[in-house]
Amino acid sequence: MDIYLIRHTQTANNMGLCYGQSDVILADSYADEMANLHNKLPEFEDDCRVLSSPLTRCLQLAQTFSDNVITDERLLELNFGNWEGLQFDAIEVDVLQHWTDNIVTAKPPNGENFEELYLRATAFWKDLLTIDAKQVLIFTHAGVIRALLAHALNFPLENSFQLRIDPSSVHKLCLIDNYLYVEYINL
Repeated sequence: MDIYLIRHTQTANNMGLCYGQSDVILADSYADEMANLHNKLPEFEDDCRVLSSPLTRCLQLAQTFSDNVITDERLLELNFGNWEGLQFDAIEVDVLQHWTDNIVTAKPPNGENFEELYLRATAFWKDLLTIDAKQVLIFTHAGVIRALLAHALNFPLENSFQLRIDPSSVHKLCLIDNYLYVEYINL
């Protein structure tokens, strides 16, 4: 099975905005980024499955690949709780520093930590491996992609933040005879 982890295109937000599970609009560059993304990917088989985060920034893109997109809440980005919609520089400096220093276990007020995101993403992964398809496209967010790659490669969660996950990037994993390998990251 070829598994493509695809991050959504750029959003129209100001830099530094906390928008994990907020449904934000896409940047004016969406059409160009979407066309470029289509050019990065091969032709797909008829049985190709398309799954997506339910947020518009993922779902809108996924629907350009298929009329039969399955949404899954486990593909949502990190829940920033009370920080959703705030600029990071509006958050108390020492509180934000504690969170960034302990990002795997610390969480924003009424939000979730990266470990919780990891657990829901890996629950999704277990279900994914039962799908009978040659190809699967997964439209999601940087945090989920990091979590899935950490799981696939069995490395510590804190190391997943060393992975660069650009908007409109593609990350390909291949599962052959129960052996999983990464073909490429951040294409």
